Amino acid sequence: MLDPRKDDAVNSRMHVLGEPGRGRLFMTTFIESCVETVTDSARLIERTSRSRPRAARLLRILRDKRDILVTTHLHPDPDALASCYAMSVLLKAKLPQARVTIATKGKIGAGYNTAFQTETDLRLAPWDEERLREYDAVILLDVQPGLNFSPLPDDLLPIAVVDHHRTHGHKSRIPFHDVRTDVGATSSIMFSYLMDMEVDISSDVAAALLFAIETDLAGAAGKPGDLDNMALSSLTLLADTHRLYRMRHSPLPLSVYNAIRDALVNAMVFGEAMTSHINYIESQETPAVAADFLLRYEGVQWVLVTAISGKNLVMSLRTHSDKITAADLMRKTIGRLGEGGGHRTKAGGSIRLATGSDTEIEQMRRKLLKRMLRALGIPTTTRGQRLVSEK
Repeated sequence: MLDPRKDDAVNSRMHVLGEPGRGRLFMTTFIESCVETVTDSARLIERTSRSRPRAARLLRILRDKRDILVTTHLHPDPDALASCYAMSVLLKAKLPQARVTIATKGKIGAGYNTAFQTETDLRLAPWDEERLREYDAVILLDVQPGLNFSPLPDDLLPIAVVDHHRTHGHKSRIPFHDVRTDVGATSSIMFSYLMDMEVDISSDVAAALLFAIETDLAGAAGKPGDLDNMALSSLTLLADTHRLYRMRHSPLPLSVYNAIRDALVNAMVFGEAMTSHINYIESQETPAVAADFLLRYEGVQWVLVTAISGKNLVMSLRTHSDKITAADLMRKTIGRLGEGGGHRTKAGGSIRLATGSDTEIEQMRRKLLKRMLRALGIPTTTRGQRLVSEK
């Protein structure tokens, strides 16, 4: 406890603050340090953007547009939704003459996605395929044109793409292209845009971005980059904590538990590699959640989880090994069977099935397994061991 008789200097400083008491002084110092953290982040982003003024360039490209669509990949997850939300905030603040519409294609899964929609002020317009070509500009976030999960027809290119996945896209044909594979979430990039252009980040927007970055970096393979760390530290100080808590601890539907059950029962271990399969998913994020969980099994360095979504075999790959990146392993595993992309520790892919029959699915999974083992230098004759008993 503070003894005012022994520390007149400290006591004097507290009276200057207007509230005697050491706790008040410490709290004031803490708040000042928090403000400095956000300020330092803004200054760092400003210094970085001087040589690469991405946000300012995007706004110049859009300055004459009056009707703008902001969209993302099919069945969007929190990172995709939060990126759209932040982009709309930026455009409405800097291009007040433009009408900005956010619309997404495909069902938004339950669980985290539902909680995100409920707890934020994000407002989605109905998806209208016929109206796509009527917009002055289309901005595509967290996905790139030509991929299976892009909502746009192959012959319709967006005016701008902002993403963090490594893929082969139409970069030369798109006026604005900002793809940073060293960043863990597209929401982190959008955070930098808001800071760079000095747009106020409300507590609601901060909670949305923070939750999105957290979920995209979740799991053993989540490796935040410098921009992600900057965003996480700053947004933590700005976010509405009540909304954030409700998003983090939202109720999960039965389908999530059924998916985890499938992932556990179907998991097979081949030395340092593990594969598993989920029979049916409602949300595109489910294989990633399962892969993150399975990667924590001791002795395993690589995990590939496949799942059925409509007529697509989708997959999530996770690793914490330096032997080969997840993006390279996905490329070698999927080959020309489908498409995929990712980062050093996380990757995803998709294969369009001809019939979706059990026989076709099993044959495709065996082919993927052999390619994966071969790429990792594991004999393809290795006998797999069940992770858990089927009983």
